[in-house]
Amino acid sequence: MKNILIASIVGGILLFLWQFVSWGAANFHEPVQQYTEKQDAIMSFLNSQGLEEGGYIMPSLPKTASQEEWEKMMEETQGKPWASVQYHKAMDHSMGMNITRGLIIDILTVLLLCWIIRQFSLLSFSNIMMASLAAGMIVFFNANYTHYIWYRDADIWIHLMDAVVSWGLVGLWLGWYLPRRLNKRTIVA
Repeated sequence: MKNILIASIVGGILLFLWQFVSWGAANFHEPVQQYTEKQDAIMSFLNSQGLEEGGYIMPSLPKTASQEEWEKMMEETQGKPWASVQYHKAMDHSMGMNITRGLIIDILTVLLLCWIIRQFSLLSFSNIMMASLAAGMIVFFNANYTHYIWYRDADIWIHLMDAVVSWGLVGLWLGWYLPRRLNKRTIVA
């Protein structure tokens, strides 16, 4: 169990470091975090509307709208501009808890992958590497790409790069570390 915990902690740190590079240091996700000189006017308008915290798609209709109203709205808005807004009533710049939670989730995610890898009858570098890349692609397809299908996020290809690079790094680590430490069924290829 000690070896799995070490593998998970180091793997989680690798995921976390790549996320820092991607979202912060290199700012690859800049297309979805752009600045507009109109931000003060937009925020002033949004604040004046009494919105509840949450996500808004515009144009849209209330939940109570009829099927006919939805069809009419879809016809009228086809090919026209639309917006997705995430509105929050208060900015919180205290990053300590968010960083801690992110690191813990990364470690738990790699721990789950290690549990899966532990079930393999053959612990080889290539099997572990492919399992790690598969985990990254599952995350990408199920979360980022499924979201992109509907909302066309501008950073979809960066999310793909994140999945391949971060889970590739985890696969390199686990593929090197685990076969040497888990002597049961171990074959190093």
